[in-house]
Amino acid sequence: MNTKNSGVGVLDKAVSILSTLEAGPHSLAELVAATGIARPTAHRLAVALEFHRLVARDLTGRFVLGPRSGELGAAAGEDRLLAAAAPALAALRDATGESAQLYRRQGDLRICVAVAERLSGLRDSVPVGAALTMHAGSAAQILLAWEESEKIHRGLTNARFTAAQLSADRRRGWAQSVGEREAGVASVSAPVRAPNGKVIAAVSISGPIERLGRQPGRIHAAAVVATAARLTEHLARE
Repeated sequence: MNTKNSGVGVLDKAVSILSTLEAGPHSLAELVAATGIARPTAHRLAVALEFHRLVARDLTGRFVLGPRSGELGAAAGEDRLLAAAAPALAALRDATGESAQLYRRQGDLRICVAVAERLSGLRDSVPVGAALTMHAGSAAQILLAWEESEKIHRGLTNARFTAAQLSADRRRGWAQSVGEREAGVASVSAPVRAPNGKVIAAVSISGPIERLGRQPGRIHAAAVVATAARLTEHLARE
């Protein structure tokens, strides 16, 4: 348990519970052991946090961080990320000649939150707000590859990519797909990380296989990785 106190006991205990759950699911007994909070108080606070969606339960009844935690975290960095994404994606589009996108994960989907479309010719159009599957595509690979092993295992169910592909993605720092999400479309993606190192978004380029080829990463991975790194660095600045 964190020994630093704000002087508001109930708030300190609630934050201690949330901090403990950052490490993963905990039963009530495990919460009590980890935080040192009395069992009745820990239960009361956890249930109250559940009411406010800061805490939820997994399928076995253990306490986990709730959806509101992610929403608050996303909101804190969303504006800064999106503000930086527009010029970064435009530069990536100009450098590669392909449409560029930024995706964030939302549950079992990935949402396109920013786009720089190719200005002419055949292109892969993904509008802002589009919800795509987490089962296919290089951006889906990136948003899953650095998750905990249990989440990766669940995410691979019905996926069109394999654990070996995700391992390769982690090793080289980028992913590619060819006809995986949509016939005739190829893509390359790389991770954007929060200051704590967690992957929070994927930068992608996509276009027709006839232009990107069967190994699009050989041509475009360096530019995509560099763009993702610039956005990561931007988020790390105070």
